[in-house]
Amino acid sequence: MSQDKIDILQRALAREKAARKQAEKILEDKAAELYEAKVQLEKSYIELEHLLNKTDSQLQGVFENIVDAYVIIDLFGNILKMNEPAVSLLGFKTVKDDFNLMNLVHPNELNRVSKAFKSLFNKGSITDFHLKIITKNNQHKIVHINASVIYDNGVPVAAQGIVRDITQKKADEEQLIESENRLSTLILNLESGVLLEDENRNIVLTNKKFCEFMQIPASPEELKGYNYSKIIENSKHLFKNPNNFIERINTLIKNKKLVLGDELIMADGTILERDFIPITHNQEYKGHLWKYSDVTLRRRYRKSLEMQKEKYHNIISNMNLGLVEVDANDRISTVNQSFVEMTGYSEKELIGSKGKDYLPIEEDKPLMIKKVAERKKGKTDTYEIRIKKKKGDIGYWLISGMPNYNLEGELIGSIGVNFDITEIKNLHLQKENLLKKLEKSNDELHEYAHVVSHDLKSPLRSINALVSWLKDDNKEILDESSLQNIALIESTLEKMEQLITDVLEYSSVGSEDTEMHQVDLDIVINDLLKILYIPEHISVKVLNHLPKIQGNKTKLQQLFQNLISNAIKFSDKEKGLIEINCTELETHFQFSVKDNGIGIEEQFHDKIFKIFHALNKSKDSTGIGLSIVKKIVELHQGDIWLKSQPGKGTTFFFTLKK
Repeated sequence: MSQDKIDILQRALAREKAARKQAEKILEDKAAELYEAKVQLEKSYIELEHLLNKTDSQLQGVFENIVDAYVIIDLFGNILKMNEPAVSLLGFKTVKDDFNLMNLVHPNELNRVSKAFKSLFNKGSITDFHLKIITKNNQHKIVHINASVIYDNGVPVAAQGIVRDITQKKADEEQLIESENRLSTLILNLESGVLLEDENRNIVLTNKKFCEFMQIPASPEELKGYNYSKIIENSKHLFKNPNNFIERINTLIKNKKLVLGDELIMADGTILERDFIPITHNQEYKGHLWKYSDVTLRRRYRKSLEMQKEKYHNIISNMNLGLVEVDANDRISTVNQSFVEMTGYSEKELIGSKGKDYLPIEEDKPLMIKKVAERKKGKTDTYEIRIKKKKGDIGYWLISGMPNYNLEGELIGSIGVNFDITEIKNLHLQKENLLKKLEKSNDELHEYAHVVSHDLKSPLRSINALVSWLKDDNKEILDESSLQNIALIESTLEKMEQLITDVLEYSSVGSEDTEMHQVDLDIVINDLLKILYIPEHISVKVLNHLPKIQGNKTKLQQLFQNLISNAIKFSDKEKGLIEINCTELETHFQFSVKDNGIGIEEQFHDKIFKIFHALNKSKDSTGIGLSIVKKIVELHQGDIWLKSQPGKGTTFFFTLKK
């Protein structure tokens, strides 16, 4: 081998040794670094383990002391761990109770919970889940749940959740919503128009009545959010002074001060009352509320009331009735002008005085004191009293007194309405004197009628006897014509005697024994039908039971006798019929006597009740019978009238007081 090759190999060997030494040096350095890193890593691991232990302890403390209920469950819903708030919320006894949470779910919520579980494990968490549960101690609650899945190396192994009791919160929310709904419904249906605007005049709330007042063709819901300052221009023409309407609104909003009872007159005469209520929060302006009320009727009523008050004040002040008002101590507090004139005292003299002490005459003072005492017990009545006026004249007063109450119903005095009846009283005394004189004259006239009747009947009987003797003494001498004349004289004499008897009877109605007794009219009619001559072709029927009334039996018998006799007398049918009927009214009985006789023409219906007015000039009719009937009916405070058609019959109606 040549020296060159040996040199080359030696140099290569030297370089290899040098490289090996350098590599060993690097390995030694790296080994030192690795050792130092190992020591440092061991130190860090110890510190990390210490820190982990510390953190786990802290987390355990948080778990145990968290305020909300905290629960850990397995994938099947079995409780693995829970804190004390969870025990209290779910109705358990200890934190170690073994239980499946699904057993607490309300039956109606099982389907929702099943879907929520799937969502939880699919998404890894669930928030704001509300659930109805029945706790272990059987309490119904609503809970709020936030839950998440616990993983081990990416595999779900459990779930954890925070549970809050929101039962009361839900109840409060529902109550609040219900109250808001009621308030909203109330506002929408108020009889007043309501408009709520924010600080920028955007509509927050309004109601139907406001839209009606302003004739806005939109619903309250549609108006929300609109700026009212732009809408108002379309409504200003509805008011009597459109420009003033706009200016006033702008002024109120600018001032931002409470204004109540602002009056607006619309073009159609409607009167609105407007309230402006500014709304602030923490002294910051947030908007305003308008309220519009239709007060047209109220204002008109008030105006009418004022007019009526003024009118009646004038009437009371000037009427002829004396009005006086006294307080609870019997002192006069108010009088009108008529009372002043009736007493002769001035208003100044009367006010504050006790009228009962000096107005009635001495003999009538006890009566007034008694009436004043009764008034304080709430009694109202009317009485007469004699009054001594200021100048000493005596007057008669009719006093109507009544208690006076305030708005709370408390007795505060009395009111007296006084009517001066002095002139009426004098007229009444004159009337009594006249009635006494008239009664005396009637008695004298009745006595005179009896005397005249007796004096007239005596010569008639004498003439009748002389004519009879003359006829008997000369019946062989007298011819047929003379006998007819004598018969005519006898008939005339008989008619004159009947006329005198009827006149006496007519004058006696009401002047003889008029004492009233209870009379059974059934008995009266039965007795009459036994004594009256009733032809065989005429039948008399009483259609119903006749009542008992207070009256004069003789006069009532005469009443029915005259009417039945008239019906018999003027019957012209082959079969005559007379019907007696009775109907009960409120204060009277109404009777009727109906026949099917000759009837009476309507023009004579009023005349037949007048004395000496006979339609049929027969020897049996004097024209007084129906006049007597009328007087007897009037004696019993009744009326008489008739309905009739010639040829068909007549019905006499009359009433007698019960």
